[in-house]
Amino acid sequence: MSEKNISGLIILDKPAGISSQTAVNKVRRAFNTKRVGHTGTLDPMATGVLPVLVGSAVKASELLVSDEKRYEATLKLGLTTDTLDTTGEILSRFEGQLPTYEDLLSVLPDFTGDIMQTPPMYSALKVSGKKLCDLARSGVEVERQNRPVTVFS
Repeated sequence: MSEKNISGLIILDKPAGISSQTAVNKVRRAFNTKRVGHTGTLDPMATGVLPVLVGSAVKASELLVSDEKRYEATLKLGLTTDTLDTTGEILSRFEGQLPTYEDLLSVLPDFTGDIMQTPPMYSALKVSGKKLCDLARSGVEVERQNRPVTVFS
């Protein structure tokens, strides 16, 4: 079957458990085209919007990746894991009194604004062409450079 001449933007709701590249490969097969890309890797455990570009729309990816992104997270206080997320082995469990909702609200402004972030080893960021999470799973830890991020709220 020959490649179809299809172009456009697909707003994909990526489920947990698959990589962004796996999602792109599924779109590639569905539309029988090689020219497919996404605008930013989501960790395999992450769910949410993954803009997928098809055909000549792939050229627009640079315009989309430079814009602000919004992430929403759910967390569980009182646990420490080896991966710094909920997928890892629990290393410790806090047994004391956790902060109240009001306590959390009062300190949240301290965590907004421009900050320097050290990417965790268990993330989809790439170093020398390899995803940090893949390196971490194989027992390799590499030095990561701090990078500026802005936390709006």
